[in-house]
Amino acid sequence: MSDRVLGAVCVVAAAAMAWAAQDYTAAISYEPVGPRAFPLLLACGLGLSGLWLVLRPAVGGEAFRGVPWKSTALCAAAVLAYALLFQWLGFSLATALMAVPVGMAFGGSWKQSLTGGAALGLVLFLLFDKLLDVVLPTGLLAALLGGS
Repeated sequence: MSDRVLGAVCVVAAAAMAWAAQDYTAAISYEPVGPRAFPLLLACGLGLSGLWLVLRPAVGGEAFRGVPWKSTALCAAAVLAYALLFQWLGFSLATALMAVPVGMAFGGSWKQSLTGGAALGLVLFLLFDKLLDVVLPTGLLAALLGGS
């Protein structure tokens, strides 16, 4: 499939996602952001990526030449483990641990990746939990944070 066709499909899918998300409401307002924010954010990212594929100059040659398959598989495995361990470990710890193999796949050392992951987990937890009032699982850190 050509990049332009894939891009056009992404733009159509993004428009459908955004249209479907307009009616998403919570029965009880428990978060100020609401349930439609995440699908709309995904639709925006998908639409912009699709537009980029449609409008960018044509790239010659094979589509997947030079793809670092080992790094790609490492990132996919890290995201899968993140999804499986998210509730048990909690947001901050799961995010920090997921960032280590992803950071290393992009050329960082394990120290840089662990430091960046810990900062990412902490900053995003504070952003979502304190600023946006989105409830995130604390997991194993619940005892340290005084939660249940």
